[in-house]
Amino acid sequence: MPAVLVVEQLLNGVQFGLMLFLLAAGLTLVLGIMDVVNLAHGSLYMLGAYFAATVASATGSFWAGVAAGVLLTAAVGVLLEVSVLRRVYARDHLSQVLATFALILVFNEAVRMVWGPQALHMSVPQELARPVQVLPGLPYSAYRLVLLAVGAALAALLFLLIHRTRLGMWVRAGASNRRMAQAMGVPIRRVFTLVFAVSAALSAVAGALLGPILAVQVGMGEDILILAFVVIVLGGIGSVKGSLVGSLLVGVVDTAGRAFLPPLFAELMAPEVASNLGPTVASVLIYLLMAVVLFFRPRGLFPVHG
Repeated sequence: MPAVLVVEQLLNGVQFGLMLFLLAAGLTLVLGIMDVVNLAHGSLYMLGAYFAATVASATGSFWAGVAAGVLLTAAVGVLLEVSVLRRVYARDHLSQVLATFALILVFNEAVRMVWGPQALHMSVPQELARPVQVLPGLPYSAYRLVLLAVGAALAALLFLLIHRTRLGMWVRAGASNRRMAQAMGVPIRRVFTLVFAVSAALSAVAGALLGPILAVQVGMGEDILILAFVVIVLGGIGSVKGSLVGSLLVGVVDTAGRAFLPPLFAELMAPEVASNLGPTVASVLIYLLMAVVLFFRPRGLFPVHG
């Protein structure tokens, strides 16, 4: 197997993992601090992509589209938290699942009504359309390198926010013991709203930046939401560090499995069998990874102790 191919797929896996982290970090904060199972988190990812694609098409500026998508989605997230989620905080997880699943249906139908059923096209910025020579014999997408840099920068900023600011102190206190934090004077309602706004904004960044790579279409949030839940279970519910490690593991394993397993099976068995078995096993790999991790660490890699 050529070394350049391995490096290329490793870069792809890390890039996808960092984008997945933006989605999973907000989700694990919402679940770990607010104790809310928010199935509609993927819908915010979808809205971020749609807002970004629409504004980018209208203005001709990809980055204006990304900025608008993040701001508009954060505003939708705040409205969602104030109007709907506050009513389900005190309810059990089944009620939260039913309520947020209903929101998925509402958001999907609203997107169909506004944008139609067809997918939207979102182009890579012209200045990033050419490959960059990262290693001898390895040209790599300049846009994907930017995604790597943006994902790493936002991950670092999020860690600084959580570990070096008063809001971060409140967030960590709430993740460890919400009732005790509230008893000690933490303004838990404002923290909830801010956490949800940040969560929505991060998911919008992922949706907007992945728009040129993946299809901007109705229901695009559901598949990636499943991966995000796998990530937070792997890393430990409420742990941002766990979300980062889990996202990178899932991104690399998923990308490497899809790239290397089909040709490997083609060498070992009949082509018609390999063509069906390879993609199937590749899609199952991340769930096998989750099962192995949970067997040895049932609370995830970096559990938040309450």
